[in-house]
Parts: sequence; structure tokens; C-alpha cells
Amino acid sequence: MVISVPVVQERLSQHFGHCETFRFYHTDKDNNIVSTEDKTPPRHEPGVLPEWLSEEGADVIITGGMGVHAQRLFSRYGIKVVLGAPPEDPGCVVREWIGGNLQTGANPCDH
Repeated sequence: MVISVPVVQERLSQHFGHCETFRFYHTDKDNNIVSTEDKTPPRHEPGVLPEWLSEEGADVIITGGMGVHAQRLFSRYGIKVVLGAPPEDPGCVVREWIGGNLQTGANPCDH
């Protein structure tokens, strides 16, 4: 599984489309993180990031907030979206989600 997280200043981004990088966590069949990599996303324009993340192999996106249109596009690509994640260390957030312990809040995006 490949889990992707938008990152700003080494924290999970609260606004999906305005991150510095995306961090990709690759897991093995037992959901252990086996590698990570950071990638600079293409310019943020409607529809670009869901397609790019699909091409990069993302299975799951964990973010603070995301607009409804982007959520629909991810659904079309078969990518699970986890919203309302806290602006914490991305690795901690991913490990909490894998373990079923991630506490999420409201989606701060309203578009």
C-alpha cells in the first residue's frame, strides 16, 4: 500500500492543495512502513493532483482538508481519502492511521 500525505514545514498540511511536498509511505503486506519518499507536486490546478497522485501509485491520501471536487476525483481513481487529520508529524499520523488510532476532526476546507 502507498499512503500519501501533503507536507508543509514538516507537518501534515491542513489544506491539501497548498503543500510543499507529498510524502509517500510504502508499506509491506503487514502494513509496516518499509520506505518513504518526498516528491514535489505539479502546479496546483483543478484535477491535476488527483491524477498525479494516482500515477504515483497512491492508495490512500491523509490530509487536513480537501474540497469536494477533489474528493470526487480521488474516488474515481479508487484512492481512499482520510480528512480531518491533525497538523502533526506526518510519520506519526500515518502510523496512527495504520494502527486504527488516528483521531480526525472536521474538514477545514469549505470549497
